[in-house]
Amino acid sequence: MRMTFKIIWIALLGSASIFAQNKELLYDFNEIPQSLMVNPGVKTSQKWHVGIPVVSGLAFQGATSGVTVNDLFANDGIDFTTKVQERLLDVMGNKDDFSTTSQIEGITIGFRGKNRPDDYYSFGIYGETDIITYWPKDLAILAFEGNGGGNLGRSFDLGDLNLRGEMINVFHFGINRKVSNALTLGARAKLYSSVFQFQSIKNSGSFTTTAGQNNIYESTITADMQLQTAGVREIYDIIDEDTGTTQKDLTSVFTERVLLGGNLGFGLDFGFSYDLNPQTTITGSILDLGFINNSKDVWNYTFAGSTTTEGISVFLPDDIDDVNNDLWEELIDEIDTALPHGENQSSYISWRPVKVYGSIKYDFGQGGGAVLDNCGCAVNGGGGGRALDYYRNSLGGQLFMIKRPRGVQAALTGFYQRRFGRALSLKGTYTVDKYSLTNIGLGANFQLGPVNFYVLADNLLSYANLADSHYASLQFGFNIISWNGN
Repeated sequence: MRMTFKIIWIALLGSASIFAQNKELLYDFNEIPQSLMVNPGVKTSQKWHVGIPVVSGLAFQGATSGVTVNDLFANDGIDFTTKVQERLLDVMGNKDDFSTTSQIEGITIGFRGKNRPDDYYSFGIYGETDIITYWPKDLAILAFEGNGGGNLGRSFDLGDLNLRGEMINVFHFGINRKVSNALTLGARAKLYSSVFQFQSIKNSGSFTTTAGQNNIYESTITADMQLQTAGVREIYDIIDEDTGTTQKDLTSVFTERVLLGGNLGFGLDFGFSYDLNPQTTITGSILDLGFINNSKDVWNYTFAGSTTTEGISVFLPDDIDDVNNDLWEELIDEIDTALPHGENQSSYISWRPVKVYGSIKYDFGQGGGAVLDNCGCAVNGGGGGRALDYYRNSLGGQLFMIKRPRGVQAALTGFYQRRFGRALSLKGTYTVDKYSLTNIGLGANFQLGPVNFYVLADNLLSYANLADSHYASLQFGFNIISWNGN
């Protein structure tokens, strides 16, 4: 069980980076090729694009729905124990979470079909790490306050323990097709290669202490708990052995699993863009409808059963001089027998966190020139040019939802985008979700000839003191884009 507790502890500590999955600035930012990754049905205008390897798409986002680092460690003269009680235990619930998600794009390439210019094909590789840990409220109170005093008779919910994490490499191929002047559809297939995965998401049980008959207290434990892991045991063993080849062995395992040597899975993305009229567009996408079959290097831990104990019974004065009796050991054996913990290597399916986006956008403010005719694209009417280039401004709203172990999390975003020709485009957002009510973001896309650079940052008001922030985000990347063979 030592490994079990280490995994849980690492998940909790690793969430100090607290990253979230919503990419509200990137979504509907059509000038950026990576917008295809959040909506395969986005309107495309480029003839082809190539991402600069490793730095074409980097996403780092952060969010916490509960306590911040500053809440606990600020030098404000308040005792740390008081902070834990008032700012952590009294405030956070079992639906508050710490989560970390990061993406690094290795390769991305897109091109328009020579014989089918209405089709835009894209493919590539990216790595993703996703960990979520819900705050185990009852277990934290039990550990901090104990089961006596005011907690006597309280049923502590063991199901509050809920966590999930994975690191995967994704190989993908997508098709973006103009169906008509008003409608664009897209789909993407994904092959997942897992580096590691763990989850403990369907726990149940309780721990209750009441007044005893033969002793002061009587404790009842009922548990049905499981931690499933795949790809973790081999990594743990390499680190635990701590030999002179540890780094080399870890690199070898990581490389093998990244290159389709890990547990494999499959997923699909779908998206669309539809013009209600020349200036109003609705879009939507659903991402990561997929799974991973975890059958290699699987190690699962179970803890199940029910028992009631009154603890150690000491008979005075007979036991006071009996230093050789094994009262504590007998108690441990009694609980261990009634609540057996076991290990197995049964394979299991892990489901990807499904994400849904939707938006409505209104374009206005005509530019100084006519609609572009020679842009190497075929996704809009009007001589093949783009209404997106013709209108300088866009105003709209977006909805984001993600399936998490404790239910669906949602975010609502309003945005305004301003274009300055093809060279510069700015996008501002205001997002409301469980993490923040003051999330103001700003994104910029620069086009210098064929070189494209973008940077997107969320919750700008928090940058003065990141330690006190409930949300922070940064995305950036470089691409080479061609419209007319440049």
